[in-house]
Amino acid sequence: MLKVNGIDVYYGKVQALFDVSIEVGDREIVSIIGANGAGKTTLMKSIMGINKPKNGTIEYNGQVISGLPPHKVVSKKIVYIPEGREIFPNMTVQENLEMGAYSVKLSKAEMERHLEEQYEIFPRLKERAKQKAGSMSGGEQQMLAIARGLMSDPELLMLDEPSLGLAPVIVDDMFDVIVRVNKVRNIPIAIVEQNAFMAMSISDRTYVLEVGNLVTHGESKTLMDSDEIKKAYLGG
Repeated sequence: MLKVNGIDVYYGKVQALFDVSIEVGDREIVSIIGANGAGKTTLMKSIMGINKPKNGTIEYNGQVISGLPPHKVVSKKIVYIPEGREIFPNMTVQENLEMGAYSVKLSKAEMERHLEEQYEIFPRLKERAKQKAGSMSGGEQQMLAIARGLMSDPELLMLDEPSLGLAPVIVDDMFDVIVRVNKVRNIPIAIVEQNAFMAMSISDRTYVLEVGNLVTHGESKTLMDSDEIKKAYLGG
């Protein structure tokens, strides 16, 4: 579905990505791992049209989308959930979810159906529907951010550091949610994550970025057995 073909991305005169290529196929979970400053978020923002590649192309369903403004990329049914969640803290859970459907202009009946779908996947959000989003725990806010993204019926979901700032006991729940969304909705997911073990354990394939360069990629299970990957990313 998604093909990033040899992109170079700059911030001013500083190059942030060097000839990076990745693919995300139908119904896959693909993880992108690397240390801080590796270029993971830059890659996500480039796919969304926030950063413009100087060289290379980005294709989605056979169409070149590199160069499109972000709202045009969103109209292709690609949803990006940024690092830090960025929910609306003073709005209720349900109001946040309704905002997620703003770009698709649902009827009242469709809105109700979409809300119920999210509440089925995220029962805790149904319990908190009338609660101010800012008063919820970090894990609940992350679930809300994902559910809000799903309200627009995406065909590709991109998550940037979904476990950031969460307690270890909550991280397991969060990755269970990601797998459930992938299976229940049949949505391919690209996940950028510093928690390499968790990201690789739920993904089909993994790409490893180091200082803007793609250093290796392959099936996640295979890479997890690599001594080099274990030493660098898995504490082995």
